[in-house]
Amino acid sequence: MATLLLIDSSVFPEGGSASRSVTAAFRKTWEEQHPDGTVIHRDLAADPLPHLDAVAASAGFSDPATHTPEQQTAFALRTRLAEELEQADAIVIGAPMYNFTIPSTLKAWLDQAIIMGRTAGENPSAKGKPVIVVASRGGSYAPGTPREPFEYVQNYLEAVLNGGFGLDVEFIVPELTMAPVNPAMAELVPLYETSREQAHEQAAAKAKELVARFAA
Repeated sequence: MATLLLIDSSVFPEGGSASRSVTAAFRKTWEEQHPDGTVIHRDLAADPLPHLDAVAASAGFSDPATHTPEQQTAFALRTRLAEELEQADAIVIGAPMYNFTIPSTLKAWLDQAIIMGRTAGENPSAKGKPVIVVASRGGSYAPGTPREPFEYVQNYLEAVLNGGFGLDVEFIVPELTMAPVNPAMAELVPLYETSREQAHEQAAAKAKELVARFAA
């Protein structure tokens, strides 16, 4: 039985979040195709992780036998996050663009979960696992658009998820999500609707593909 690690970071609930609607579509198809599987869901908005501090950081570079009680507590959280990543056969991450980059809650998860010599380094413990990133955004930052230089979500996450964790990264990008509520973007609503539909289709198709791969 396969395990899915699902991480949501949108500050908005599913009904008002483009990224959550797509990650939910992935999960729905995953569970339909693989009802005996396991889903580990981390909602970083509802249950945010503490940002990495000196205590937690130093614990990652020292012998556990020498840890202070504070370091033990901090490192226990980091260990649990690493174990969730290692237990997963596939990872799905909702990563909406906020102010040109990822939510701070998702950055906190990354900082806590990156443990040199375990999840990162020469031989990352989750190396090669598939990760699907739902990188939603209010406008468009696609190649050739005026705001292409401001695309710091996909570039950053490709670097840290592949270069750091060694994961096999794919992106689903629902864009122009502000078009229905921003009068200045009214003419872009059809493009937004197409992007939304394609994102849901891609999520369902990828869920089916991965379930079939793990069942083979």
